[in-house]
Amino acid sequence: MSQMRGPASAGSPGPAPSRGAPSRGAPPLLRGWAQALGATVAALVAMIVVAAIGLWAAGATDLPGGAFPSVVAATVLVAAGGSVGLSGGAGDIVEADAALDVIPLSVTLAGALVLAAVFLLPLRHRAVATTRELLGRIARTAVCWLVLLLLVSLAARHSFRISVGNDLANEIGTDLGATPTVGFRADVPATLGVGLLWVLALLALTFVISRRAPLSPRLLHFQDSVRPPAFAMLLTLLGYAVIGLVIGIVELITNDRPAQTLAVIFLGLPNLAWMALGIGTGGAWVGHIDKALGLPLPHLLDQVLRTHGQRTLDLGSLAEHDRRAWLLVAVAAVVLLAAAFTAAVRSPARLPAWRHAVEMAVALAVTLFVVGLLTRISAHYGLSVIGIGDLGGDLGGEVTLEPQLLRLVGVGLLWGLVTGFLGSLLARRVRHPGEVPVPHEPPKP
Repeated sequence: MSQMRGPASAGSPGPAPSRGAPSRGAPPLLRGWAQALGATVAALVAMIVVAAIGLWAAGATDLPGGAFPSVVAATVLVAAGGSVGLSGGAGDIVEADAALDVIPLSVTLAGALVLAAVFLLPLRHRAVATTRELLGRIARTAVCWLVLLLLVSLAARHSFRISVGNDLANEIGTDLGATPTVGFRADVPATLGVGLLWVLALLALTFVISRRAPLSPRLLHFQDSVRPPAFAMLLTLLGYAVIGLVIGIVELITNDRPAQTLAVIFLGLPNLAWMALGIGTGGAWVGHIDKALGLPLPHLLDQVLRTHGQRTLDLGSLAEHDRRAWLLVAVAAVVLLAAAFTAAVRSPARLPAWRHAVEMAVALAVTLFVVGLLTRISAHYGLSVIGIGDLGGDLGGEVTLEPQLLRLVGVGLLWGLVTGFLGSLLARRVRHPGEVPVPHEPPKP
């Protein structure tokens, strides 16, 4: 008697899939786009919130014409590497000249940390991934980021009318067609170009630094030599940001200008904290302040840089106004030694001390070079009559701050060699990754 087989029999081929059914690759692809969009949206929201709080504390809500959302959008664009052009005009008689080049690194840091963290969430339980998969995730994230930057660029534009004196002067200026105005507008091509480089560099650093980021098999042999010093530099920068935040909170509670302190925290905290790292190791910046132009600057920096000529901002000039500036050397020594120790512990135990010193020196020199580039300030606004002279008064001002890059690289190499060597010596008694502890044999009777 033959056996009867039902549809669920193991040998039956089963029903053929219908032509309209989605392919197996569609859900993972859609999920990948959803993850990329979620990461970029989360980063953008974080940047908007931080920028809005900082600008609110700086008094930007009082700008005329409902300009606050546009200023927030422009600040986010600049923080993400975008370009916002300033323009001014006042008819045929008076010319307005304006320029602003400064990166609000509090906004940048918030967006970078959120984007990296959310991007790594789907990959946190994996050690290896194919090159094709990683490049696909990076490409989808970059596309979503560029689309969001384009939308923000559309909102980053506004014009302001500037008062030149009393009501009579303003009325005469209006009759003559010489009412000065200044406005800003996002440079969309430059914003998208640099914004693409920004997000690609950020994602590349995420894979270089984080242990949770899987690598393709071809790159696994680089992780022992690159990730420990890179992670040490991340700890250094974040450590300085945390120290700056603690000092900012104390200032917020104790001083009589809480709004200005809050603006510094939410707009330029890493700018100041990372400059403290460079100055504490012996680096320097050169610049001057004519008028602050509304930029939130600490009182000590204002004292040092408020001069008609260029002034060097280093340990010596800071100590002339506040002897506590020498504490920056002690803070740098402690933070960098802790970072070097961490790098040595995360490295293979077989690595010699001189190798740790060289890796730390290169990493710190590159870090201080980048810090110098990111902390540049160039801001100017002025009015001239028929192209001759500056009207002065409250209608003009300038702030400049340029890093001495060779000096920063030099002190980075020196401090990296010393702290890298000492950190390696301190880490010799600590268990390293990949080591298997040797059990102690019981004593023989």
